[in-house]
Amino acid sequence: MPVYEYECTECQSVIEVQQKIADPPLASCPECQGPVTKLMSMSSFQLKGGGWYADGYSTAGNVSGNKEESKPAAPPCQTGQAGAGCSGCPAAASGK
Repeated sequence: MPVYEYECTECQSVIEVQQKIADPPLASCPECQGPVTKLMSMSSFQLKGGGWYADGYSTAGNVSGNKEESKPAAPPCQTGQAGAGCSGCPAAASGK
């Protein structure tokens, strides 16, 4: 179950509450019954190690961990007829 943090606007106490996602947000402070606001906290979840990529995707030729610059993908053929009359097309020049 997620843990949510709330701050009371009257007594400035910070409250941590375990709630289901479907539960309604806390409306009042359990200590002074004042109104509360939900806080946004930094997540402590990080993926570390050799099998994880910062952007979630591997780049071609980056299996050994080398920091190679990946080339942007060529745009797809606009005519739908690869090869025929596409000599100036960047997609035909890259072999796609």
